[in-house]
Amino acid sequence: MALAEEHHQAKSAGRLVYRQSVWTRATHWIWAISLFFLLLSGLQIFNAHSTLYIGQQSGFAFDNSVLSMGAVRTPEGLAGRTTVLGDQFDTTGVFGVSGTSENPQVRGFPAALTLPSYRDLATGRVVHFFFAWMLVVTLLVWLIASLVNGHLRRDLAPTGRDLAHLPRDVADHARLRFHHTGKYNVLQKLSYCIVFFVLFPLIVLTGLTMSPGMDAAWPWLLDVFGGRQTARTIHFVAMMLLVAFFLVHIIMVFAAGPINELRSMITGWYRTDPETKRDSAS
Repeated sequence: MALAEEHHQAKSAGRLVYRQSVWTRATHWIWAISLFFLLLSGLQIFNAHSTLYIGQQSGFAFDNSVLSMGAVRTPEGLAGRTTVLGDQFDTTGVFGVSGTSENPQVRGFPAALTLPSYRDLATGRVVHFFFAWMLVVTLLVWLIASLVNGHLRRDLAPTGRDLAHLPRDVADHARLRFHHTGKYNVLQKLSYCIVFFVLFPLIVLTGLTMSPGMDAAWPWLLDVFGGRQTARTIHFVAMMLLVAFFLVHIIMVFAAGPINELRSMITGWYRTDPETKRDSAS
């Protein structure tokens, strides 16, 4: 009786499967740390000139800005103004002008979102470049390890069967219904492929395009991205898309079960659904 009860409990709780290799777990956490510091230091760099352009050149003589965060004087005092594709918005207290009413600060992004919090472009650049190269090296390590151990082919490459299940997976996620099978679903595969093979390369290459030294060594980068200013804009958009991915990723972790998801990314072991549920889901 005791053995039968133990077997029933094990089935009802699901089983543990080894889901994440040590290479996947290590690079995952290094990316998380690197992207955190890249974001905050990148906003420090952006604040040095909080306007984005399309084209080779920028300045007062050109009308090619697509985003601008600044301040204007009003009868009530300084007010933040953010202009997006010609449309102007009052963003006082958030973008353009932040801080307190007694001590307003004219800056694109507020101090709480930059590293350092005070104006220090030199330190921001040092931090940004350090973690940028850490991101690049970690990405190369992950790519080599994933090719060698089969993680890329086995777990990330979407199959025809995966794509056929895409409408069902979208509907399940919209209703917060998750199937813990120990394998990535098609939405995870597609989003991870976009991050690894589109956004990461894009943000690295546009970052290199903004470097005069790299432009001298690889002048074709300027042609590919339509100039240094366009590369800066694409770099900013790619960063915002990575932030959006991160926010959705965190929401999904909590919705799907944070203990199970975190255990998977710390120890590698993941608990699947009970056998009856898993069988009915398939």
